[in-house]
Amino acid sequence: MGSTLLPDLGTEILIPACAVIGIVFSLVQWLLVSKVKLSPTVESSNKNGYTEYLIDEEESLNDHSVVFKCAEIQSAISEGATSFLFTEYQYVGIFMVGFAIIIFLFLGSVEGFSTSSQPCVFDKTKMCKPALATALFSTISFLLGGFTSVVSGFLGMKIATYANARTTLEARKGVGKAFITAFRSGAVMGFLLAANGLLVLFVTINLFKLYYGDDWGGLFEAITGYGLGGSSMALFGRVGGGIYTKAADVGADLVGKVERNIPEDDPRNPAVIADNVGDNVGDIAGMGSDLFGSYAESSCAALVVASISSFGINHELTPMLYPLIVSSMGIIVCLITTLFATDFFEIKAVKEIEPALKKQLIISTIIMTIGIAFVSWIALPSSFTIFNFGMQKVVKNWQLFLCVGVGLWAGLIIGFVTEYYTSNAYSPVQDVADSCRTGAATNVIFGLALGYKSVIIPIFAIALSIFVSFSFAAMYGIAVAALGMLSTIATGLAIDAYGPISDNAGGIAEMAGMSHRIRERTDALDAAGNTTAAIGKGFAIGSAALVSLALFGAFVSRAAISTVDVLTPKVFIGLIVGAMLPYWFSAMTMKSVGSAALKMVEEVRRQFNTIPGLMEGSAKPDYATCVKISTDASIKEMIPPGALVMLTPLIVGFFFGVETLSGVLAGSLVSGVQIAISASNTGGAWDNAKKYIEAGASEHAKSLGPKGSDCHKAAVIGDTIGDPLKDTSGPSLNILIKLMAVESLVFAPFFATHGGLLFKLWS
Repeated sequence: MGSTLLPDLGTEILIPACAVIGIVFSLVQWLLVSKVKLSPTVESSNKNGYTEYLIDEEESLNDHSVVFKCAEIQSAISEGATSFLFTEYQYVGIFMVGFAIIIFLFLGSVEGFSTSSQPCVFDKTKMCKPALATALFSTISFLLGGFTSVVSGFLGMKIATYANARTTLEARKGVGKAFITAFRSGAVMGFLLAANGLLVLFVTINLFKLYYGDDWGGLFEAITGYGLGGSSMALFGRVGGGIYTKAADVGADLVGKVERNIPEDDPRNPAVIADNVGDNVGDIAGMGSDLFGSYAESSCAALVVASISSFGINHELTPMLYPLIVSSMGIIVCLITTLFATDFFEIKAVKEIEPALKKQLIISTIIMTIGIAFVSWIALPSSFTIFNFGMQKVVKNWQLFLCVGVGLWAGLIIGFVTEYYTSNAYSPVQDVADSCRTGAATNVIFGLALGYKSVIIPIFAIALSIFVSFSFAAMYGIAVAALGMLSTIATGLAIDAYGPISDNAGGIAEMAGMSHRIRERTDALDAAGNTTAAIGKGFAIGSAALVSLALFGAFVSRAAISTVDVLTPKVFIGLIVGAMLPYWFSAMTMKSVGSAALKMVEEVRRQFNTIPGLMEGSAKPDYATCVKISTDASIKEMIPPGALVMLTPLIVGFFFGVETLSGVLAGSLVSGVQIAISASNTGGAWDNAKKYIEAGASEHAKSLGPKGSDCHKAAVIGDTIGDPLKDTSGPSLNILIKLMAVESLVFAPFFATHGGLLFKLWS
């Protein structure tokens, strides 16, 4: 069918080289951030030699006590976040070992733990490696994926807690300096995660190849464990971190802002440190693990389908690794894009922050489109075949370029629609803010309506992506479309991590007693970050829909299901139960936030009522107890939702068989995406409606304020209701649909051989 312009040796060099460039770039960004010292220094002159003494005095640059206080608060946040993650990882580590044993036993039992070669699944004329080998290597790749996900989340959290106080201190010199510090810190996380995920996956493939040799089908089937490990950790990181952050946030808001009428992040509020810790463990560590899981799964889905297509059959290495080459190009594109925010243009005013972040998305998408065209030209033959449910479909390289491109641009559309519905610069959020005039009830009604409406365009964008990519390249097209959406993951994560870093910076400014002017700057950074966080969640949900569909296709092929007929009872019962699972999962996670928040509210009230001088500011609150309440509650409450997601495919596949499981996967995908988008956008809109009233930047906003007014209190209640929706249930749902699909794919050989126990007994 033709050769590629890029030789195999070039591929073997290109992929790790791009990953190493990404890691080096992230380290350079970290070094630039570390130049902001968290110790008092007196700057006597600027680069022109003129004294800056007057500016220093005006912005409190020489106030040593402020610097010390910022360092002290940062240390408390970092310690709280590290302590929580270590506790969480101990529990998750036990789960990892236990589940790894299940993978080995279930997959090993497919051929009765035989060590002899067996006929290949998709070509019975050839002999492939034994099922026991697949069991062993799937277990190893599962542990590797889980470990990489944990490291990604932990490094992101450490970088964020390292950067938050530095962003606060830079805000004294201007909003531009603070923006660059926050964005560079986000870039450190984005590039580390993208590069580490790519490098570990590439090295794993090459090591496994030493054993598998020409059995590429078996090799890439074993690699799917990598995606399962990544998403398993993401689930617990997202759910545990989400419960932690929202328990603290709701407790701090309800007692502090509504009952006591004190500002957000006021140091008198006992829950304030736990709230800032939560931003890091939920939005940074959880988000990092989540997007890493999406990246790993979309790569695995594409590689599995490619391994049984002409690439795998003919052992064409370069086109086989096309998904990894796309990701490699993404790192280089994101590197160039980042320089536009940090080096090529300088932010001088508050109103330039949000456009600068949006430009990152547009620039990366445009450059990446050119990059994908180039990669498709050099890394793919002009014509090839792709496996399509038992047949080989002929595909041209330009068609595959369009598949990746449609995913990339669909991601941008989802991002901008999300921004329109969650940014207070546009009418939907302003309407929600306006509805607060008549109380919290109308605010809730308007917010829910906005969330439901915001689902429409993203679903059409996802549907169009699926139609185009499936028409051109079957399930492989959908897998690479998901990869296209995630190809600019480094920029997406940089923008996403920027939000919690800015949020923490504002909290530190308030707690350190810095001037109102500094707080205004950090609030402006935070408001922009709030919108970009919603955009990040939109990307994660959109890519999850495509990823889970691609994994679903790979599962159906591997389980040897010829058609999934919804009119058969076996499939339909799975479909209706699968559609119910996101509701069950959301109920569990939201109730977990509610019960944890209840304990937090009681503790904050107790401290305000029993510690003399706390409201006056003469006594110090007991922050540690609040941190412990959040930690204990989140660790305890993350287990039932996690068990629901992890056990459902195993129970359904074993007792009801692969047809019913295919129905469950389809049902959870269809309903999960809708709920996830509406929950995330509803919560984001309520949050920004509150910030719109607090900022009072327009005549309309001023008429609704000020802080402490009835209108503001109604907005705070809406924001509090939205917190678990946008930061716990919504973002966790995309992991539910991906994780069940990838788990089903990993266990497909076992289900195909031993599944459907109840139906076998019935018949």
